[in-house]
Amino acid sequence: MTVFYIGRAGEYSEVNRNPINECFSLMTHLAWPIDSRYGIAVCRQYSSGNVYPSVSLSTPLPGIPKPVFASVDGHEKYETKITTLENGLKVASQNKFGQFCTVGILVNSGSRHEAKYPSGIAHFLEKLSFSSTAQFGSKDEILLTLEKHGGICDCQTSRDTTMYAVSAEVKGLDTVVNLLSDAVLQPRLLDEEIEMTRMAVRFELEDLNMRPDPEPLLTEMIHAAAYRGNTVGLPRFCPAENVEKIDRKLLHKYLQSYYCPERMVLAGVGIEHEQLVQCARKYLLNVKPVWGVSTPANVDRSVAQYTGGIVKMVKDMSDVSLGPTPIPELTHIMIGLQSCSFLEDDFISFAVLNMMMGGGGSFSAGGPGKGMFTRLYLNVLNRHHWMYNATSYHHSYEDSGLLCIHASADPRQVREMVEIITREFIQMTGTAGEMELERAKTQLKSMLMMNLESRPVIFEDVGRQVLATGKRKLPHELCELISNVTASDIKRVTTKMLRSKPAVAALGDLTELPSYEDIQAALSSKDGRLPRIYRLFR
Repeated sequence: MTVFYIGRAGEYSEVNRNPINECFSLMTHLAWPIDSRYGIAVCRQYSSGNVYPSVSLSTPLPGIPKPVFASVDGHEKYETKITTLENGLKVASQNKFGQFCTVGILVNSGSRHEAKYPSGIAHFLEKLSFSSTAQFGSKDEILLTLEKHGGICDCQTSRDTTMYAVSAEVKGLDTVVNLLSDAVLQPRLLDEEIEMTRMAVRFELEDLNMRPDPEPLLTEMIHAAAYRGNTVGLPRFCPAENVEKIDRKLLHKYLQSYYCPERMVLAGVGIEHEQLVQCARKYLLNVKPVWGVSTPANVDRSVAQYTGGIVKMVKDMSDVSLGPTPIPELTHIMIGLQSCSFLEDDFISFAVLNMMMGGGGSFSAGGPGKGMFTRLYLNVLNRHHWMYNATSYHHSYEDSGLLCIHASADPRQVREMVEIITREFIQMTGTAGEMELERAKTQLKSMLMMNLESRPVIFEDVGRQVLATGKRKLPHELCELISNVTASDIKRVTTKMLRSKPAVAALGDLTELPSYEDIQAALSSKDGRLPRIYRLFR
């Protein structure tokens, strides 16, 4: 590299220099002194391979003060602290350093509790969340209040839990808990808000049947097949015929039974426990809900009854996705078997089994970390090019569970696809290889730890565990349980699972779909093959 610089006598000189040291060379030949405002760093000669060949990156540099790192006393900063108030409400918190916190109220209420009511109440309450309350005139007013603390709010309902959550600055904790208390216990439920919710629910139901991804609809169908007409088999989305039936009176009657303090948890992540307990006492201890005195005696305590069965929906999937590269017409099949509840010891074994099966779409931009070495990739997608998807799912609740495999392919190859899936279920009972099992366990632990780096995920984990069990298993405890799973555990839980009747959900062109009896017979056989059929004309 050729460089010109001004020497002390003012003449121009031309030199060839190493570009790394060029800055230093220029400064040392300047005619004027270095400005002290910029310090010694301006003229420091940085190390390079030929100047300081013996400097180690692992040995501290001489003359540098010893660093002092932040530390915590024992494990107290990582433990979930739980306090039960006089009215039965549990307050749970997990400390986490940072400027923001996530706080919310979880209620033991969901679509599974609607046996005595028209289905869809939980869906309505989700859409009505954070609307006008006793203190706040509208949803906009709530959002403006949160905006002052950099906050956002959200409500999600599942089959067994309703969760109201807010993420905001730690300094705004008092405002946040006050707002949550008002949103959960003092909603106005105005006629115009309920009418807007009806419109939103109708739109969501329409969208559910039109979207290219059939996953939510299939999940709804497989639960309806597995738990026909009871608990977690009740519809999570409001049926179209119930949209007009749900009004303020019905909502208040439901809230009176299920929104009581002993069925709630106030969970927080990123805040001091005592501060959260203080706010809970202030805003949630002696508050009278807008619907009056709670009547927890009317709570439906039914235990999930696994029935098995089939739910079919014949549907034209040829125009589900239009455009320059439309999705081809596919038939979607989901086959499930009963697993166990998340309170049982075998839950961890089923989680490892689900990770071992893995799977995904026929196209996935990734390597082994994306699950390319799972069984549904190696045995199904890699061997049968015509299959578009094969994915394993595990749904677990407080009294039952469901392990299922979703597969999709061209309608003409549905029978062959079903046989491939039933064979995979049968092959689960074989002894898992040591490397395969270790990979699945490592992948599960990795996924667990990566998810728990997110503050909202920690919040949901704390809230759900405390709501279901009254305590929380810490990540290192879960990792230890995962490490203890053996190949014999996998074989044992799979053998037990295969004794249950299958649950089947089918969507699309079902001309080639085998009968439910044939699928049941395949899952009872040694090799998982469907009974042979003989046709004179094909």
